[in-house]
Amino acid sequence: MNVSRFIQYIASGTAYTVAVSLISLPLGLILGLIFSLLYVYGGKILERLMSIYSSVMRGIPPIVLLFILYFVVSGSINLSPFWAGSISLGIVSSAYQMEIVRGALLSVSGGQMVAARAIGMSKLQAIRYVIIPQAFRLAIPPWSNEAAIVIKDSSLVYALGVPEILRRAQLISASSRQPFLAFITAGLIYFLLVFLTNRLLDGLEKRVRLPAHP
Repeated sequence: MNVSRFIQYIASGTAYTVAVSLISLPLGLILGLIFSLLYVYGGKILERLMSIYSSVMRGIPPIVLLFILYFVVSGSINLSPFWAGSISLGIVSSAYQMEIVRGALLSVSGGQMVAARAIGMSKLQAIRYVIIPQAFRLAIPPWSNEAAIVIKDSSLVYALGVPEILRRAQLISASSRQPFLAFITAGLIYFLLVFLTNRLLDGLEKRVRLPAHP
């Protein structure tokens, strides 16, 4: 296999990597948003439960959680390795995204809730229309970091047999006996994906940033 076909074969796994990330990251955000709202506004019992969930999920290596969740998810509803791996990574990411959103929610001034209630909004309306939009702006910088982590963690699904970038690099390394070229190619592709994602989110942050008062 010549070098161009060698690189092309590894790069063709990018579609799987991007697809896994596009499933895992939004799923983690949706779950993280729900869990963070329960954490901040759900009372003492739910706060404690969410704290335990966060500690457990962030205290176990992602690859271990991936295998546990893969066998649970796949065994329960008979999903393919791609879907089971993507959903599992989304669940893993939800604990980290919960902490990101929770921090953003707590960073919004308490006076915002008081003011919203004073003009007749219910608590749910205040959270939806006043608190969450402001928290969203504050969450983008740390969420950009989590997006980079999810893209890199998507490589873990290679262990389930999903033919993404790392899996293809591993196969090429074994067949060509050129591990350096195989894995440096994979590393460069991951770097480009992370770089482009961070630039995109930097642009989003600038667009939604409130203008400074003169």
